[in-house]
Amino acid sequence: MNVSKKRREARQKRQARVRKKVTGNVDRPRLCVFRSARHIYAQIIEDTSGKTLVAASTVSKGVDSDKFGGNVEAAKAVGKMLAEKALAQDIKQVVFDRNGFLYHGRVKALADAAREAGLTF
Repeated sequence: MNVSKKRREARQKRQARVRKKVTGNVDRPRLCVFRSARHIYAQIIEDTSGKTLVAASTVSKGVDSDKFGGNVEAAKAVGKMLAEKALAQDIKQVVFDRNGFLYHGRVKALADAAREAGLTF
């Protein structure tokens, strides 16, 4: 088994373990983060109906296009933009889903920027 397949399967196990404990409801939707090598994506999901309420990523409009999508500064911009969109829809509290990724680097930067912009976890 090659290394990338092992990493992918290990992340999927972590993701399943986290999702057993973390679910979003109407009062506190789930903020889910996906990190790829080049970009970072975040969305706020209401799990009872399965709808995405707010989404932001480094490929969406409104994020600085001159920033590379795979670094900490871009993750901070996405977190700030996501929080602003959420507050505009009167979403103040969310539960954080790291989606099997380590809470470090870009994932942590996105969460911290969202907190600074007004979301509470």
